[in-house]
Amino acid sequence: MIREACVGSYIEAKRAEEAGAGRIELCDNLFQGGTTPSYGTVKKALEEIRIPVLVMVRPRGGDFCYSSQEVEIMIENIRLFRSMGVGGVVLGVLTKDKKIDYPLLKRLLGECSGMEVTFHKAIDEVEAPVVEVEKLAEMKVTRILTSGKAPTALEGEAILNEMLIAAGERIEIVVAGGVTEGNLDLVRSRIPATEFHGRRIVGDLTI
Repeated sequence: MIREACVGSYIEAKRAEEAGAGRIELCDNLFQGGTTPSYGTVKKALEEIRIPVLVMVRPRGGDFCYSSQEVEIMIENIRLFRSMGVGGVVLGVLTKDKKIDYPLLKRLLGECSGMEVTFHKAIDEVEAPVVEVEKLAEMKVTRILTSGKAPTALEGEAILNEMLIAAGERIEIVVAGGVTEGNLDLVRSRIPATEFHGRRIVGDLTI
């Protein structure tokens, strides 16, 4: 089982590693759902942290429908992170009518050669996330981060379990949404995934 800690700074990333996290999702501005962290933060994390670090590629908070200028920012950040040796990025792109923007996703994936790619919780805004699992797997996306279209994983249990079945061995489903160190065993008992994600999945990192 992998416990992926969602962190908003280098300090939190280091604390998460020390607390037993198996992987880091490195962001900035968690109050906006996570945006791209600074070059310095990513560099320090790569230098000091031994567990895998995934870096958020999101130019702003708000929706997941981006302008051409924002797309260029995302591409430049992906290229930068790839040149730095980042092992994986986290991203998600939708159209105005809340469908996955597959042409744009294909373009971004083309920039991610050699890196793992997580399609983040933007998928929880689409009408039928279970249907999208196979499409994302075909595009060689590494994993999907989701709470099953619900505020919490426990509330999204039914959809999450359907997504796990649809995924099989082709793509990883990372269960998110209110998953903490305190309720992880309960969540696992109801959603038999192997990867879980949360801000407090290895305890409070803000202390």
